[in-house]
Amino acid sequence: MLLKKGSTGEDVKKLQQKLGLTADGSFGPGTEAAVKKWQADNGLGADGVVGDGTWGKMFGEVIKEDVVIPTGGPLKIEKLKGHIPDSVIAMIPETAEKFQINTPLRLAHFLAQCGHESGGFKLTQENLNYSVDGLKKIFTKYFPGNLAESYARNPEKIASKVYGSRMGNGDESTKEGYKFRGRGYIQLTGKDNYKLFDSFVSENILENPDLVATKYPLLSAAWFFNRNCLKKCDAGSSEEVIKSVTKCVNGGQIGIEDRIKHFKEYFSLLS
Repeated sequence: MLLKKGSTGEDVKKLQQKLGLTADGSFGPGTEAAVKKWQADNGLGADGVVGDGTWGKMFGEVIKEDVVIPTGGPLKIEKLKGHIPDSVIAMIPETAEKFQINTPLRLAHFLAQCGHESGGFKLTQENLNYSVDGLKKIFTKYFPGNLAESYARNPEKIASKVYGSRMGNGDESTKEGYKFRGRGYIQLTGKDNYKLFDSFVSENILENPDLVATKYPLLSAAWFFNRNCLKKCDAGSSEEVIKSVTKCVNGGQIGIEDRIKHFKEYFSLLS
């Protein structure tokens, strides 16, 4: 369930009826304002976006793959205290609602991946301070011969070259590869991804990409996870499933033992 400005259909009509609006099935500015007021009045983050949390509290049900199912109790996120930073715990309710990371299984998978990718929720942007040897090992095809020597230990030059002319970025001379380098707990990378994520927050992310690292490290990770990995989580809690989710996030199995360890830790706390 995800309804926001621009959405249309029967679910929008049902929402509008609940809010006492004209049920025309078109989610416009008036519907958005009414949703924000209802959210604020009911103790939810007033962002005007109707995810599973808002819908569940409003109707006592969620819609999953066209099947209406009753909502369960709230996620036991308080049990995570002491295991992940309080600042991250504070972000979870809004994140869980907006991007349907709303079951213990999904949340455990998500947090395990975020925790590993960010070094225990400590890193919110990509470290591109590579040595000559590091560039030759990690980005071999971009630095043939002795080229790495003129780029080593210069993150702006490295990112501009490695990410230039792909993922929506301009060529190396535009430095957009550096401007839209990896940020957030699951590193959001490339102008195309920043542009898509921009529609989910009020600020202009394209003009202020550092907000992904400073204000939206978890929300940006959840956006990526929802688009690419969420359905894989529902397959279960086995190590094979964790490996499947890891491949979705990482493209391989780097750090798989650490990811498995944290998944088991978080899932036992949340279940």
